[in-house]
Amino acid sequence: MAAPQITFQNSTNYEDALGRAAAECGVDHEYWDIFGQRHEASVEAKKKILGALGWDVASVAAIDAKRAELFSELHTALLRQTIVIGDSQRFLPLTLPAQTLPPLEFEITLESGQRVAGPVDTTQLPLLREVSFEGKLWSTFQLPLPAGVPFGYHTIKLNGQTAAVSNLIVCPDQAYLPPRLAEGGKTAGFNVALYGLRSARNWGCGDFTDLRALIDWAIKDVGFSFIGLNPLHALHNRVPYNTSPYLPLSIYYKNLIYLDIEKVPEFGSSSCAKSILRSERIQSQIRTLRAAPFVVYHDVDRLKERFLKLLYREFRKPRHRSSQRAAAFAAYCAREGALLDKFALYCALDEILHKQDRDRWTWRNWPPHYQSPDSPESRQFAADYARTVEFYKYVQFVIDEQLAAAQQYAKESGMEIGLYHDLAVATDSCGSDLWAHGGFYVNGCRVGAPPDDFSPKGQDWGFPPPNFLAHRADGYCLYRESIRKILALGGALRIDHVMRLFRLFWIPAGMEAAQGTYVRDNALDLMHILALESVRSQNIVIGEDLGTVTDEIRDMLAQFRILSYRLLYFEKRRDGSFKSSAEYPAQALVSSTTHDLATLAGFWLNRDVEARKAAGLADEDAYHRQIADRQREKQRMLDLLHAENLLPGGYERNAAHLPELNGELHNAIVGYLMSVPSMILLLNQEDFTKETEQQNLPGSTAQYPNWQRKMNWSIEDLASADAQAYSRMFRDQLIRSGRR
Repeated sequence: MAAPQITFQNSTNYEDALGRAAAECGVDHEYWDIFGQRHEASVEAKKKILGALGWDVASVAAIDAKRAELFSELHTALLRQTIVIGDSQRFLPLTLPAQTLPPLEFEITLESGQRVAGPVDTTQLPLLREVSFEGKLWSTFQLPLPAGVPFGYHTIKLNGQTAAVSNLIVCPDQAYLPPRLAEGGKTAGFNVALYGLRSARNWGCGDFTDLRALIDWAIKDVGFSFIGLNPLHALHNRVPYNTSPYLPLSIYYKNLIYLDIEKVPEFGSSSCAKSILRSERIQSQIRTLRAAPFVVYHDVDRLKERFLKLLYREFRKPRHRSSQRAAAFAAYCAREGALLDKFALYCALDEILHKQDRDRWTWRNWPPHYQSPDSPESRQFAADYARTVEFYKYVQFVIDEQLAAAQQYAKESGMEIGLYHDLAVATDSCGSDLWAHGGFYVNGCRVGAPPDDFSPKGQDWGFPPPNFLAHRADGYCLYRESIRKILALGGALRIDHVMRLFRLFWIPAGMEAAQGTYVRDNALDLMHILALESVRSQNIVIGEDLGTVTDEIRDMLAQFRILSYRLLYFEKRRDGSFKSSAEYPAQALVSSTTHDLATLAGFWLNRDVEARKAAGLADEDAYHRQIADRQREKQRMLDLLHAENLLPGGYERNAAHLPELNGELHNAIVGYLMSVPSMILLLNQEDFTKETEQQNLPGSTAQYPNWQRKMNWSIEDLASADAQAYSRMFRDQLIRSGRR
């Protein structure tokens, strides 16, 4: 069978050039919305997207020149800049001028520092494809990977008449699954908003000590195998615009509000910190924050940061400088390297520059010479404020300590998985990641979503898309760090909007959301790296695949053993009826709802619909339509529960007669979720305590207390008679369903 041939073709006219360039950059020429309507990407949209990616789109000649440059990089270079290969295809594409087969030598420097080297007999290599470009022919061969090269991040160098150096990433073909689940077992976990945990001892929001107490309850009273958490990413902690865990200032570092200050080792030796904590003024402040109905982010942040500065001062005292803890901190900073350096510098600049001018709320308000971490002025600032920069490194060091200890405690206490973390899709355009790593984001476009039921005009999420070309050239360093840093501190990872690994919906500057289009990423590379990090850390990976997800994407997720994310509300047949339990896939996590949707109790009371109306997100017509739709949904859910024989004989069959979620109905819904074949069940805290209000109301800011709600029950309440009765019920259901 002849090898396939690839030929570069010049454009015939401007529109042809633009279309070819867009296609070669992964820009889709059309998309279909949830209503089945086709939207064609306009010439203007293509121009703006290509311009944002650095293309000169002024003429056919300019476009074809850039196309030729990109084609040459991909198809005529000896080695591509970054090569990612799976275990089932252990070969590298090697490109040489046709009929020219010079002797070569390879040298692979492994991640461990060891080297594997040898000759390359180019005359014996299998031909993969042929390439025609600018009147010349190239041949691409399959260079077998030596058997001794393990999974990991390596470098390959080829020497001969021509030379090349490339990033080489060798990956497994599938993500990790615990043997019991891989063999058909099932399990369950409990999902909480950590900031919302109430206790008699915290400082106004849930912390890592509260998390330990929750772990004790989850294991002993119910038998859950993991605790699911909201994203713990670092935030500015300013209500209402900077508290969403899904729009963090950094996806690489974490929020200090979750620290238990009194458990930091330096607290025990800091007489100053202990004395201040005992003062009535501080105790009164803590009591006020603890009693507040919502999390007061700014005040919790300021209070904990004040004490952390006292503890850092204690840490810096001469008697601690030669301690094991000081050595551990130095090792932590060395491991984190430039990533932590830039984050800490950002935090220090944010603190100092805001003190100098209270109107400087983000780095975009800073003097121009500080708007890059690499400017001479920023480097001088880092030297002048070295202690402030180091303080912010210390904060992240302490967070990692406490979170790692919580995961270890969960595993040692008997949890099969431990902590289940969540990775946000976005980063705040005014946050540290964009400031520190601007070249890895596309300026001139925003990420969003096409029109759907909730947003007929589409959604504009307001953050910039990743620059996939820059990430590939860099060996995907930032991408793998975003995965690795979370996997190191847990046993499972949910990736928010997992479609982003395949494609994102780009909205060009100055255009409406519906005028955008999808832009594809290097999905195969990203999936392989995700599998590598999953296997290394032995973490289960769940992909949040809600919305307009193609069959192709779902097939690849399944191929890589990334679990699907299935919600009761959305699992329906074409006629709108809910699916039977048997119709759920095994390789999936199932849950009733998410932070963005109604709780089970709120669903029956229409609380989400009422909240949208109160927030001005639905006019009278939309409100009445949604109420009518909800009544139909409740009836369909009731029909499902009867069909599954989960309700007692004679139980009410008319949902109109069931305005509230009573105990039998609630138990039946949970029983249904327990019974599906999906290997993981996630029970939300709000559905355990029958809370009516959801954590986030999409589309709102100050109109709704997003990301601020505390649990109705405190950690101490979980030991009450009512909570114990609930716990026994769930434990019995877990046992009957084989999830415990």
